[in-house]
Amino acid sequence: MPASNADYAALQQAIQKTRNARAADQETCEAFLNALYHAARHANGPGKPLNNVTLNAAPDPFARVRPVPVGGTHAAWLKLGLYEVLVRVRRDGPSYIGEYGQRGTFLLTRPGETELLDLARAIIADGADLYGLPENDGVLN
Repeated sequence: MPASNADYAALQQAIQKTRNARAADQETCEAFLNALYHAARHANGPGKPLNNVTLNAAPDPFARVRPVPVGGTHAAWLKLGLYEVLVRVRRDGPSYIGEYGQRGTFLLTRPGETELLDLARAIIADGADLYGLPENDGVLN
């Protein structure tokens, strides 16, 4: 059955109506990704920041619609030296649910500094495992 003008108008109205909620959701997810970047910079411990760590926001390659609806996934490439990993995150209430790399997943209900450092270290460790580097033998600086 073909869409009517009323259906089209209703779609446009719904998209407009959720604009502020989508913007807030996007800002929150981008802030999470930025906090993860800062955690990765300090994953070696206090006073020993990792060099060559960057974050590049990217459209989610698995997204099937734009604009991203509330609760949709936001993505960024986290570059750790020579290793780049795609991190995808979405909000579910107060929680952040995401995935990274080939098989890494996470669920953070209260993403504080310790939880973000643990996640950053897990991403680095998974990268070392992926490329066959024994723990502490790989240098990301």
